[in-house]
Amino acid sequence: MEDARIEECEHDNSNTQEDAQVEESEQNNKDMEVAPALISVHPTHNSVAVAVGSDLRVFNLLDNCAVTLVDESGGASHTDSIRCIKYGTNGKLFVSAGDDKLVKVWSTDCWRCISTVISEKRVSAVAISNDGLHVCFADKFGVVWVVDLPVDGTEAPLNKKASPLLAHYCSIITSLEFSPDGRFIVSADRDFKIRVTVFPTKPLNGAHEIQSFCLGHTEFVSCLAFICAPDSPQGILVSGGGDSTVRMWDIISGTLLDTCEVGAKVGLIESDATEANCSTVTDICAIPDCNLIAVAIQSLQGIMLLTCDLPSRTLSVTKVVSITGENFVPTSLGSSISGGLLWMVTGASKLRGSDISSLSRVKAVSGFNKSSPGAPEQEPVVLTDSEIPGGTELLEKLQGSMSIDEKVFLAAADAVKTAMCNLLIKKQYTDEKREFRKRTRNDKKNTQ
Repeated sequence: MEDARIEECEHDNSNTQEDAQVEESEQNNKDMEVAPALISVHPTHNSVAVAVGSDLRVFNLLDNCAVTLVDESGGASHTDSIRCIKYGTNGKLFVSAGDDKLVKVWSTDCWRCISTVISEKRVSAVAISNDGLHVCFADKFGVVWVVDLPVDGTEAPLNKKASPLLAHYCSIITSLEFSPDGRFIVSADRDFKIRVTVFPTKPLNGAHEIQSFCLGHTEFVSCLAFICAPDSPQGILVSGGGDSTVRMWDIISGTLLDTCEVGAKVGLIESDATEANCSTVTDICAIPDCNLIAVAIQSLQGIMLLTCDLPSRTLSVTKVVSITGENFVPTSLGSSISGGLLWMVTGASKLRGSDISSLSRVKAVSGFNKSSPGAPEQEPVVLTDSEIPGGTELLEKLQGSMSIDEKVFLAAADAVKTAMCNLLIKKQYTDEKREFRKRTRNDKKNTQ
């Protein structure tokens, strides 16, 4: 008996040591993860927000000044990389979330945090319902959660509990979007799927009606956007992915309407499979009133503009807007209903071997105002730093600095390329890591 107890004790000690080693290894891997910079623009061009690492930076375009964030919700500020930021449809709310498992909801009137929700897992995507009453967020296990917000805009209690809305069965959700009419919530994942779900009248009870699946991507789906169409209140969905395509969908039936091989159009597709994965579409942005879609493609120093022909439901390449004179590969895009500008950012956090832990570079492209009848078409133009709204003050706030050494940007570009290649690739765990994850997971099914 004594020998059995000793053997059991030694086994437990061995497990503890193995767990400690695996946990240290996983933490080291997490610490090495590079987080690409993000940008989001207020729907009516009141402000611009940039997230890089754990920093959330906002500039007020109306008053031409930097914004000071006020967080009196009782929760901590972001302590790890922010992975998603988004304005609500009417611009009154803004959400930030990421690797620290915090989902923070901000009132944009005074930029005060009105709610902090704690997720069980790291957050990969967020969305705000069109009526501003619910925030949805997806975790790395493929579960979409929903939390209701106070109707009067007052602060919600800390640790407000979120309810499960839907799930993608352990596939990381990469993007969440509400349809323009608010009837559907669309979720994309790294297993090539796009799911269209009817958003219920009582979301806290879960969403149980699937409208359609949009299937056709041959690699992970990285981003979603909607184009508004007069004959389609639910809008037309466009998606980008690791297969270097932008696809157009009818979300009611799940029908694939058209496919544009954007990677091939700019000669980014290589014969080597690994390189092909690195020509992924990293972001897409529908530009209001122009029927244009801006596309950011890995390794493309600039953006590609696609025209969406609404009557024929087709996509075509209009032009490539190149950025010359510096190493600028956009990691995120943003636009607004008014303003006539496309905003973009490049940058990353957790840069290894650099004195700068995080950096971002912001640029804007003009020429997207709706032309008057008979007026000549406007050409997209990359604005200089002095021409960007807000000028030096905006760039100093959103970038953290006006001047950054070109060598640092080259290192950042390589880091971002690696990060975007690895971000959505399924991890292959050793048997030891799998056992550790089973022992430490906190989302086991309730057997009662």
